[in-house]
Amino acid sequence: MEITQLNLNPEQINNEKVNNLYNQMQEFIVKLHDKNLPSETVLFINQQIDAANSSILKDSQLRKFLKDKQNTIIKKLETDHKIVPKNYYRNLWIALGMSAFGLPLGLLLGLSLGNIGLMAIGLPIGLAIGAGVGSSMDKKAQQEGRQLDMELKF
Repeated sequence: MEITQLNLNPEQINNEKVNNLYNQMQEFIVKLHDKNLPSETVLFINQQIDAANSSILKDSQLRKFLKDKQNTIIKKLETDHKIVPKNYYRNLWIALGMSAFGLPLGLLLGLSLGNIGLMAIGLPIGLAIGAGVGSSMDKKAQQEGRQLDMELKF
């Protein structure tokens, strides 16, 4: 089963940000052709693309809609097949590291030294922990052939 191409009306793409996201989604779909995906996953992806193709939204609403569809497809691929784009885990774990590790460490440090202003010191520590964990997970995904050869920027 083939993955449907993204075909929006050129009149809808009158914004540089929308155009960049549109081109990224097209490249993303081309990269998915290289992966051997089961038919139910291809059907799910086609449903998301068909919803985007039938959209009449413009400008920021279209950009938000396309971004939502792209994220939905990525989440499905990650949960079902562990297929992710480049730096997916790094970007995810940086936020998790700052919130789950950095803030509690900073709070603990600030309270123990009696200066709650030191709480902000935990954020870069959490950022480093998150970047390290995420990068190692990205490296593992690449070695196992589960990584798409593109990074999502928009």
